Amino acid sequence: MKNILIIGGGIVGLSSAYFLQKEGHQVTVIDKSDITSGASFVNAGYITPSHIVPMASPGKMAQGIKWMFNSASPFYVKPRLDIDFLKWTWYFHKSSTTAKVEKAIPVIKDINIMSRELFKDIKDSGDLGDFHLERKGLLMIYKTDESFDHEMEVAEKASFLGLEVSELNQSELGAIEPNIKIDAKGAIHYECDGHTSPTELMPKLLAYLKSTGVQVNINEEVLDLSVMNERINEVKTSKGTYSADEIILAAGSWSGMLSKKLNIKLSLQAGKGYRINVSRPTGITMPAILMEASMAVTPMRDFTRFAGTMEFSGINNTIRKERVLAIANGAKKFYPELEITQEEIADAKTGMRPVSPDGLPYIGKSRDLKNLTFATGHAMMGWSLGPATGKLVSEIIDGKKTSMDISAFAPERRF
Repeated sequence: MKNILIIGGGIVGLSSAYFLQKEGHQVTVIDKSDITSGASFVNAGYITPSHIVPMASPGKMAQGIKWMFNSASPFYVKPRLDIDFLKWTWYFHKSSTTAKVEKAIPVIKDINIMSRELFKDIKDSGDLGDFHLERKGLLMIYKTDESFDHEMEVAEKASFLGLEVSELNQSELGAIEPNIKIDAKGAIHYECDGHTSPTELMPKLLAYLKSTGVQVNINEEVLDLSVMNERINEVKTSKGTYSADEIILAAGSWSGMLSKKLNIKLSLQAGKGYRINVSRPTGITMPAILMEASMAVTPMRDFTRFAGTMEFSGINNTIRKERVLAIANGAKKFYPELEITQEEIADAKTGMRPVSPDGLPYIGKSRDLKNLTFATGHAMMGWSLGPATGKLVSEIIDGKKTSMDISAFAPERRF
């Protein structure tokens, strides 16, 4: 049995705690928040084997530059002279090649499939009681032939890799989603995908961990980490000091700053996302990406969530109203009879997603510090990859052969 300290109480940190306590370890989780908000609560709840193409892909940088000065655009970069951000941008550019994307695709698929099955295993175990988990797939709804052609390229790759995918014309789309009018030409249906309600699952996971003896310390910020003999020997927080056999860094967008304290250069930027919840009946029963609006729609337990945007403006909780309105307006364009109210818009929330330059997470042991394991950098797939990351972390800690090859996720890889 090892004494393990997990820095970060999001889906990745809590999933790591889940699998580590199953192996008999003594686990402590510390988080700077009260674990009721942030990216693990405001995401679209997708389990997405279909999301095989990393964000760093050909044309993305050019698109980002085009949108850079439009703060309502789906992919917004706030121009700033920050050396870490400029390095990250250069690495992103270097990663956005066809060859690197083709290499990443099967790896992304494998970890997503692994995570999808682990979500089901967790539900079947009964550990968390009942929670919302559905496998209806994901609709990529398009208005233009250009979007259709783009998505068909992805669909063909997905199909080649063995993922279930089908094409829906306008009438077939209406048949699969009959209770709301959709203004679109059709959709690609990734039947391989699933979805959940994060605001339900996170509290249940937290309650289960506490019931099994996992120590969860909230509103506690890590201030410093000290190193001795190639190990982290002390973690200083706003409330005390810790030492542990193993340290897991799962602090999301804050992981880069904490790595700096250890003289480790972890290239990471915070990508802010927003969500609007509609708690009245919408008629929407299928999760969907509205392609031209670059946003997600998810029917969750008791409400429908509209989420989206990727905003690179540093770590902050500022809610930019124009970005929230862009989500509401995007929903209206695809669902013309849907009215999102001013109250629902005013209740919008935001979360920071940790984005690596190549779109792949950082999962693995530190090269220099023997008792440090990274579990961060999942970008928009953090929710989807939470259980798989937690399982891999527990295997790494126990020195077991990992369930999949994790060399592509090496924390100190070169870009």
